[in-house]
Amino acid sequence: MSPWLTVVGIGEDGFKGLGKNARRALMGASRIVGGQRQLDLLPVCIRGERQLWPSPFSLEPVLAKRGEPVCVLASGDPMLFGVGASLARQVAQEEMHVLPAPSSYSLAAARLGWPLQEVVTLSVVARPVAALSAQLFSGVRLLVLSNDGLSPSTIAALLRERGFGPSRLSVLEHLGGEAERRTDGTANDWSDPAIADLNLVAIECLAEPDTPRLSRLAGLPDAAFQHDGQLTKRDVRAITLARLAPVPGELLWDVGAGSGSIGIEWMRAYPSCRALAIEADPGRQQLIEHNRDALGVPGLHLIRGSAPQALDGLEAPDAIFIGGGVTRPGVLDTCWARLKPGGRLVANAVTLQSETTLMAWRERHGGELTRIHVAQALPLGDFDTWRQALPITLLDLVKPL
Repeated sequence: MSPWLTVVGIGEDGFKGLGKNARRALMGASRIVGGQRQLDLLPVCIRGERQLWPSPFSLEPVLAKRGEPVCVLASGDPMLFGVGASLARQVAQEEMHVLPAPSSYSLAAARLGWPLQEVVTLSVVARPVAALSAQLFSGVRLLVLSNDGLSPSTIAALLRERGFGPSRLSVLEHLGGEAERRTDGTANDWSDPAIADLNLVAIECLAEPDTPRLSRLAGLPDAAFQHDGQLTKRDVRAITLARLAPVPGELLWDVGAGSGSIGIEWMRAYPSCRALAIEADPGRQQLIEHNRDALGVPGLHLIRGSAPQALDGLEAPDAIFIGGGVTRPGVLDTCWARLKPGGRLVANAVTLQSETTLMAWRERHGGELTRIHVAQALPLGDFDTWRQALPITLLDLVKPL
């Protein structure tokens, strides 16, 4: 089957910047779908019917013409945060031909002299700016596609709030076109200049001297989270996440989430990791919402309710952490039933009753029990002594395939 759909990446230089194959596809298309800006770049010699994307956005105008010669116009590389990726989920590979132009990232890296393979590429186009927080480390370079002309000032404000005010910003407008422009500054002294909606923000991250180090590895400092005392403490959290073993693309249920620390650190491990935090207490729900944004994982989904009732209808997880409520009737059984085959379940207990529940569960289903003792050196008069935290019993098991 020959492709009926051609996705053409077009830059600010318009039709003259396209290659022979892209021009031929546009000349032969019966319909051309795109945004107003892209359609305006086409010359009058292109005879195909021009159609704007509907609002709210939908792929239906393209899919409805399956089998006809249709072109879709996209900015730069259609497969990089572009409509090409959305179409690829709906149209078979053999039915679609993609002709990319240089992406804004490639053009920005060329202007700045940054090796593209060493840069973190992000987008805040219809996405929360808070996601940048997970990428902020001194020395890291970020290229961020902006949502509009206000995005640079919003990003500068976030950098200041997170302790990265000295970071250097370069805003690149209309890359590749005649109106291309560059504005430089730091987050601390950003003066909110007028910026075109079509822009990209390049960031050289630099932290204030007293900014906390927030590694992507498990075990963030307890002070990184707002909490009411219901928090899986740092050392236990690191051990727990090592047992949960996050890998890209997997989904975690954080049951009895408290302050959301396990789900948040799960998602910080890889950008494609997902998590559902199940929490019934309204105060703790607010803490979870604050913590997920402050630590750069605004995509963590909060489920307001108590297990097991709140688990009905949720997507089956690859891993489950139960930090509270193991003694509640039906919680362990429901979680185990809903866990995918080969998935991991980790449950922590601090009371005798919850420990007894885990021991009984192990007798029936197997798994590994671990007792965790953590002590810290604290003052005792003129001396120091070890202060033992409450011991934690951890159950770790894998569901048979």
